[in-house]
Amino acid sequence: MEYPPRPTIYINNLNEKIKKEELKKSLYAVFSQFGVILDIVALKTLKMRGQAFVVFKDISSATQAKNSMQGFPFYNKPMRIGFAKGKSDATAKLDGTYVERKKKREEVTKTKKESRGGGASGGSQQSSAGDQHEESSPNKILFLTNLPAETNDVMLQMLFQQFPGYKEVRLVPGRSDIAFVEFDNEAQAGEAKKNLHGFKITPSNAMKVTYAKK
Repeated sequence: MEYPPRPTIYINNLNEKIKKEELKKSLYAVFSQFGVILDIVALKTLKMRGQAFVVFKDISSATQAKNSMQGFPFYNKPMRIGFAKGKSDATAKLDGTYVERKKKREEVTKTKKESRGGGASGGSQQSSAGDQHEESSPNKILFLTNLPAETNDVMLQMLFQQFPGYKEVRLVPGRSDIAFVEFDNEAQAGEAKKNLHGFKITPSNAMKVTYAKK
């Protein structure tokens, strides 16, 4: 059944083997490009396994996310996305209709706080590393800086594999704030760079995308 548009989208067919915290962070990384996210609900109970809710601030963001990410390969499984049946707690609090329940859902707020804390460290290192690559000539390998501490190869793969020619992500051992992404050719790398430079993986971490030094 298709429910009318609302700020909350319902996602199922998710990989059940992914841990809850990693799932929420990855969902945030993928969906934050469409607008402000108020909450992410991902429970590991038997009834809710393989499902999640992403709560946007407005309906237009939710609609764009639903249309753009329908069938997107998320942890090797295509996401099935629809609008949620009812209003989320986060939306109700925003419009003043919230009524407190006996059991509160504590979800993405903790994730956001952790992201802010992790992203604050090493800021000068990240910016200086990015500056070193600013003048590099266009080529097929991109250099990413200002990544949050919790970044992993799967999160970056989900962001970059939507562009033609994507080959692989390479993390740097001992450094969570930088990474490399390789494409088949310079033009394809340039297209990904143009679209993802400045993309906010977390509210406090705008990813810098430059060409890697040859």
